[in-house]
Amino acid sequence: MKIRRARQSDASSIAAISIEVWIGTYLKHGVSAFFADYALNAFTPAKIEALIADPDQFLLVSQNEDGIDGFIRVSSTSAAPLAGCSETEIATFYVQPRHHGKGIGKRLLSAALAHCRDHSARSVWLTTNAENAPAIAFYLAQGFEHVGETHFRIGDEGYLNNVYSYRLP
Repeated sequence: MKIRRARQSDASSIAAISIEVWIGTYLKHGVSAFFADYALNAFTPAKIEALIADPDQFLLVSQNEDGIDGFIRVSSTSAAPLAGCSETEIATFYVQPRHHGKGIGKRLLSAALAHCRDHSARSVWLTTNAENAPAIAFYLAQGFEHVGETHFRIGDEGYLNNVYSYRLP
């Protein structure tokens, strides 16, 4: 496994992983047109290419011998969901489920936090669905602290998310 900066040529792989993980994690009882339309619109290669090119975004991928199996995106200009949160957000963090438990998430997170430290961030925050118990357990085990709640919005619908913060030494 190799952790490296994302390249433009990675955009379609990152988009595919995003769709796979998002649908697999959040749509437990089937895929409605509402959620399918959201996922297919939100996770396009063109949108990923734009993120990779954006100097305010930092994307790392985990690559094995066959291809990319996870990625993390740090945004340095995010609007904080709560008072006390910085502008530095772990905006997206996905590892293919079949690769969980192999240390990929820990390595991606460690590299992303090193990037944040190198850029003088004092803290970093992220959100996760309040029902995503495996992600919550992972973040707490890595030293993140639950600091509040917000809602992830798709159109007029809101979905409860927990907010976690990590103070960088």
